[in-house]
Amino acid sequence: MQPNHFEALLEVADDSLILGQRLCEWCGHAPTIEVDLSLSNLALDLIGQATLLLDYAGELEGKGRTADRLAFHRDAEAFRNSMLLEQPNSDFARTVMRHFLFAAYANPLFEALARSPDARLAEIAAKSIKELRYHLEYATDWLERLGQGTDESHRRIANAFDWNWRFVDDLFFDSISWKSGAEIGLWPLRADLRPAFDDTLSAGLALAGLAEPKPAWPIVGGRMGKHSEHLSSMLTVMQVLPRAHPEATW
Repeated sequence: MQPNHFEALLEVADDSLILGQRLCEWCGHAPTIEVDLSLSNLALDLIGQATLLLDYAGELEGKGRTADRLAFHRDAEAFRNSMLLEQPNSDFARTVMRHFLFAAYANPLFEALARSPDARLAEIAAKSIKELRYHLEYATDWLERLGQGTDESHRRIANAFDWNWRFVDDLFFDSISWKSGAEIGLWPLRADLRPAFDDTLSAGLALAGLAEPKPAWPIVGGRMGKHSEHLSSMLTVMQVLPRAHPEATW
């Protein structure tokens, strides 16, 4: 991998970091203790993946920035995560649907990255895919349980799908940096992952008794540093301690 693919690597790392942070917000607030622990474990998986990817990105950048420096000392416009992942948790159904959509996208992505000629990236992806397969199983199970549960749970998961669906195209946006890596065979274009995602989506919706999505005006921009107001608010909380003590070691 070449240094000019630093931002492309951030796109993958920031997805995991931001979603991991969002899931951390459920700690102490989830519907049950079991779910509280489950979501915390999913968050730890994602933050672990982000740490490995951000450390590698920092090495590629060559400016001495570590994973912690990249996570805690960038402003919102420097993040390259999909806008889907920065959206507020809201109710549990919206969190489940967001995670299902992300996992349906991340599984074929990381399977492809595990075959990358970049050995370091392939190693990180191979470790991560084992975790992400479980994430998809977990989210699919809850998708089915909510969709086939009560009238209220079905209504909530259907509303959650409508809310999250408009951000899905942002997951698959191919930035200039990403296209550059795809041209030399480091990874596929994200557009090429869409059929696998669509198959997983259709299967999940069928289990939940939900209708296929209607066309929606897509909201994109996260890969280019254009975010909703929710990311800045989240980063204020996430970064307050490292920014207050920038030279501290932990």
